[in-house]
Order: sequence, then structure tokens, then C-alpha cells
Amino acid sequence: MTKLTLVVFSGELDKAVAAFLIASRAAVEGWDVVMIFTFWGLGIIRDPDRKLKKKVAAEKVFDMAMPRGADDLQLSHMKMLGLGTSMMKGRMKAKNVLTVREMMKEAKEFGVRFLACGLPMELMGIQSGELVQEVDEVCGIGRYLEEAKDADVNLFF
Repeated sequence: MTKLTLVVFSGELDKAVAAFLIASRAAVEGWDVVMIFTFWGLGIIRDPDRKLKKKVAAEKVFDMAMPRGADDLQLSHMKMLGLGTSMMKGRMKAKNVLTVREMMKEAKEFGVRFLACGLPMELMGIQSGELVQEVDEVCGIGRYLEEAKDADVNLFF
């Protein structure tokens, strides 16, 4: 079986869309697909309804600076004070393109596995209880390396 690993480092809308489109297409074609969310990419898999209270000052800053879930992502370019992101989301809706949150659920239905990288979570004050239910595992870099060594394709977003 062909295997694909995707490292999702960015928390930007356009890059998240690309990552989920590739992951879902590969899964539909029978590939074993693993998405590993790390650093800013962790914002994609944060659940907007699950906010934990106990955080120190630095963790609170990261909490405010990071997107709180897939619906809170911004474009990497053409931001225009949020207008560019609104325009893109509008175009996606007009063209019947799923939202990132919907893409996440669809990818999960296709068998894509979601891993969250533990050290960046710890550094940024993200607790496992803040992640969406689709996350299969919180892991370390060793787990990523284990997945990547057997992968036929390894992509970085």
C-alpha cells in the first residue's frame, strides 16, 4: 500500500485546504495517509468549544494569537485586514468547496489519521483536551519519524 505523510506546520487557510485536499484524494485512492499537526498547524485541530482555563501568561499569549479551530484560519497572502479571507471563503462556498472543518471530517471518514505533535503543544500551552475529537494521538517526533520512514511521499505544509 502506498503511504503518505503530511506535516501540517502552517495554520493558514490556503495551506490547510491544500493539505486536506491531497490527504483526502490519496485516501480515496487507497493510500495510507497520516497528517501530523505541529506548531501553527495545531491551530487547525483546536476545538473552538473546548477552552481550558489554567494557563500561564506565555500560554495565554499563544492562545490568543493562534486560530481557534479550522473556521478561524486566515489566508497566507492577500489578507487585506480579513477581507481577502472572507472573499476566499465566499468563493469556496460559491464553488461548493467544503470548509476546512468539513474537509477534516471527510478526511477522517476516508481513513486519514491525525497526529498532534506533543512538544509544540507543551511549548504553546495547548492541552489534549482542547483538540477536536478527530485527533487519533498526541505523539512525539519519534512517532513522526516512524511514520515518515515507511512513507512513499512526505509533504510539508
